[in-house]
Amino acid sequence: MKKHLTKQLYAIVAGVLLSSAAQAQISGDVVKIGILNGMTGPYASISGKGSVVAAQMAVEDFGGKVLDKPIQIVSADHQNKPDVGATIARQWIERDGVDMIADMDTSSVGIAVQKLAAEKGVITMNTGSGTTALTNKECTPLGIHYAYDTYALAAGLAEPIIREGGKKWFFITADYVFGHSLEQDATKVVKARGGEVLGSVRHPFPSTDFSSYLLQAQNSGADVIALANAGQDTTNAIRQAAEFGIGRDGKQQIVGLLVFSADVKALGLAVAQGLKFVDSWYWDMNDETRAFAKRFMQRHGAAPTSDQAAVYSVVLQYLKAVEAAGTDEGKAVRAQLGKMKFNDMYHKNAWVREDGRVMHDMYLMQAKSPKESTGEWDLVKILEVIPAEKAFIPLSESECPLVKK
Repeated sequence: MKKHLTKQLYAIVAGVLLSSAAQAQISGDVVKIGILNGMTGPYASISGKGSVVAAQMAVEDFGGKVLDKPIQIVSADHQNKPDVGATIARQWIERDGVDMIADMDTSSVGIAVQKLAAEKGVITMNTGSGTTALTNKECTPLGIHYAYDTYALAAGLAEPIIREGGKKWFFITADYVFGHSLEQDATKVVKARGGEVLGSVRHPFPSTDFSSYLLQAQNSGADVIALANAGQDTTNAIRQAAEFGIGRDGKQQIVGLLVFSADVKALGLAVAQGLKFVDSWYWDMNDETRAFAKRFMQRHGAAPTSDQAAVYSVVLQYLKAVEAAGTDEGKAVRAQLGKMKFNDMYHKNAWVREDGRVMHDMYLMQAKSPKESTGEWDLVKILEVIPAEKAFIPLSESECPLVKK
């Protein structure tokens, strides 16, 4: 009898050990994370190589291994083309065993890669793509939209500007997915807040000459000329508006619907001063963000943008989820991410909604004047904190088929 019980006990222990070993599985004995963005072109300073630096920093801070397996960062330039991005993602997944893809920083690329990756069982964590389609019609069970989106940018900016009297709007819009999404979401918010849209004009992506578009906007009689574009398109438009004196006479104001600290730096405070915009993070918010920025600047030579900071956070939280799940299998890790609260130097108590939208605070910011700045990277001040539930589109309005109505 005793011998029989002993055999049963051994069998139970062995079963537990085998079960634990089976759960703690890492495909290919390495966790591979792909950072896919525009390494060259209009978004290079916003994401680019800086996002790769941020991802590597996260891996180092995590300890370099997860579940006793090494962590590897791979990166590539999608050239802001969805077909190029999708081709790279397919090779990464099918040939190289990449387990998660992050950044993307172009909405058309973000949509294409999110769809492909979901079909292959791979998680995507978009930080740079802005379109709300990622958590609406194009949502997937494995897609997470981590940083900002076009609704949050519009909602956070339109309300205070309309409150201050800027009720008549005219859009200068980049003619591609992100620009269209940004204009569409901003139009809804402006009208819902009692404003009026007088018109819009669309420009090729990318563009260098905005003179005709700016003159159309100036002649529209709008109080607000809203730039529904990003990166070098935004800085080129703002710089040319300043040259024409648009927005300097107090009759009209220029607003950027997507502006990063790198854009303010590129413009210089003499041109950018007073510019209001919404962002998800700033390097000089507190001791924790400043400590991260100091380390990042030592390696990259520039202060981190919110997108680069978000990439750091994405990699860190993904690795925590892999560790907790005991595997890098996509569905298991995505389920674990859905149970977590994200707390690091980028997020505090953020969480993933069922449509894949990460809920966190956003910030209304303003470029400082040259007199207000105390150093090369002292560029921005925070005017308001926008709570998550106010910043992002209500779940009740979501078109995501994953949302239970």
